Amino acid sequence: MSRKSGIVAAVLVALAVAGCQRGTGADPAAAPEPVRRLGTLAFTPCTLTSAQAAGNVEAQCARLSVPENPAAPGGRRIALKIAWLERSDAGSAAPDPVFFVAGGPGQSATEVASLVAPRLAEVRKKRDLFFVDQRGTGGSHPLRCIGADGKELEPEGGVAATAQQYTDYARRCAASLRGYADTRYYTTAEAIADLDAVRAALGAERINLIGGSYGTRVVQQYARRYAAHTRTLTLDGVAPNALVIGGEFATTFEDAIALQSAQCRRDPACARRFPADTRQQLRTVTERLRAAPVEVDYRDPGTAQIRHDRATADTVVGLAFGFSYAPQTASLLPLILDEAASGRYAPLMALAQMTTREMGGQMNRAMQWSVICAEDAGRYRAPPGVERTLLGAQVAQMFFAPCAVWASGTPAKDFAAPLRSDVPALLLSGELDPVTPPRYAAQVLKGLPHGRHIVSPGQGHGTFGLGCMPKLLGQFIDTADATRLDARCVQSMSSVPAFTSFNGWEP
Repeated sequence: MSRKSGIVAAVLVALAVAGCQRGTGADPAAAPEPVRRLGTLAFTPCTLTSAQAAGNVEAQCARLSVPENPAAPGGRRIALKIAWLERSDAGSAAPDPVFFVAGGPGQSATEVASLVAPRLAEVRKKRDLFFVDQRGTGGSHPLRCIGADGKELEPEGGVAATAQQYTDYARRCAASLRGYADTRYYTTAEAIADLDAVRAALGAERINLIGGSYGTRVVQQYARRYAAHTRTLTLDGVAPNALVIGGEFATTFEDAIALQSAQCRRDPACARRFPADTRQQLRTVTERLRAAPVEVDYRDPGTAQIRHDRATADTVVGLAFGFSYAPQTASLLPLILDEAASGRYAPLMALAQMTTREMGGQMNRAMQWSVICAEDAGRYRAPPGVERTLLGAQVAQMFFAPCAVWASGTPAKDFAAPLRSDVPALLLSGELDPVTPPRYAAQVLKGLPHGRHIVSPGQGHGTFGLGCMPKLLGQFIDTADATRLDARCVQSMSSVPAFTSFNGWEP
C-alpha cells in the first residue's frame, strides 16, 4: 500500500485547517482580566488568530467543564473552550445566538474563527457568534500525541509511511494518551451533547447552527437529538449522515477533475494553450512518476534556497487533490501538469513544499481517529471501479488503518439514518467540490421540507463566504426562511480561468 500512502497526508491536510495543543500556562504575574458573565459562564478577553487569516479577532473566551464519559459524571472532567463574538449592532439584539461548527474531523472552531468571522459579518449584526472547540481539538482537552521526550509523535516514514507504519504510529499515540484521555468518548455523539451543554449554560432557548464539511454531520445529529433547541440549520459542503467520511474521496475527486477538464475545454484560451485533457494529463504524469520517480532541484518558496527532493506519483496526486478544493488553486493545475509532462517538475515541487509547510500539522489526527473509527470505518465498502481511479482503494484503506489499534466508541443505531426535520435549513454546495459534491446536499434536502439548496457555479469546497452568500446567509438567519431568498445573485459567480502562464490567465 505504500505507493498511495503519501496522498493520505494531503487528504488529511485538505480536510480542515486547524491546530491543537494540550494547553499553555498562564503568566502568574499578569493582571487579572475583566470578567463578563453570560448565563453561568465567565468570559475574559482573548485574541483568536490563524496563520491563514489576514488579521486577528478580539473575542471573549470561557471554559465549561463537562464529564469526559457522559455516563460517569463523577469521573474525569474536561474543559471546553468557548469563544464569544458579540453582535456588532448593540441596538438590534436577537435572543437566539449562532454556533459555528468546524469541519475535519479534527478542526478547531476557535482557531478558524479569525477566518470565519469576517464572512459572518451580516449574521453578527443582530446575533452573537459562538465558536466551541469540539472535544479533542484546539483548547478543548486536545488529543495530542506526545512521546517520552516531550516531542510530538510522527509516523515512521513520514508522508511515505506504509499502512503498517501508520498503524504503529496510532498505537504509540494511543499509549501516549493513557491517563490523559479515553478516546472512546471523543465522537460526534459527545460533541453534540457538549454543544447543548454550552447552549444551556448560556441560557439560550434556541440556537442557529452553521456547519462546514464534517461540521454538517454534527449539525444534523444535533438537530435530530435537540430539535426543540434548534432554530435554523446552515450546511455548507454537506455530508449526509450515511456518508462514510473518506470512503468516496477517490470517486468524488475523479468527478471534480472531470468537471475541471470540461471547464478548460469550454474556455478557448485554456483549450488552445492546453490541448491535452487535464484529467488525462494528470493520469499520464502520475503513471510516468510511478514507474520512475524523478530527482528534482527547486527553489524553496519560503526560504528561496535550492532544495533537492524526489517527485513521485503521490506528490502529483496529493497536490492535485488539495488544489481542487478551491478554484483559485485549481486554476493552476493545467499549467503545473503541462510543465511536469514536459519534464519540468520544479514548479510542482515548490507548490507541494509550500502547501505542506502552510497546512502541515493543522489536523488533530487522534481526534479524527476517534470519530472515523467509531462512525465510519466499520461501514466502509470500496465503491465499484475505485481501482481505476487516480486515488484508488488504498487511500481509504490507509485512512482507516489506525482503527485496528484505536479504542473507539459505538454510535447510536440510527446514526446513519437521514435527518428528517421541519427546521428551516439552508444547504450550500460548490459545483466543483471534490469531497462533498452537490448531489450529497440534494440527498439531505429530501428530509428537510423547509430547506433550500443553493449551488455556487464554478466553486469548490466551502461557499458561505463567497460573493453574495454572506448577505443571503444573514437574511436567512434573520427570517428563518430559506425558500423566500432571492438567490439570483449567486449565478454571477463564475469559475476562475486557468493560468496559461505563470503570469496568470489571458485577459
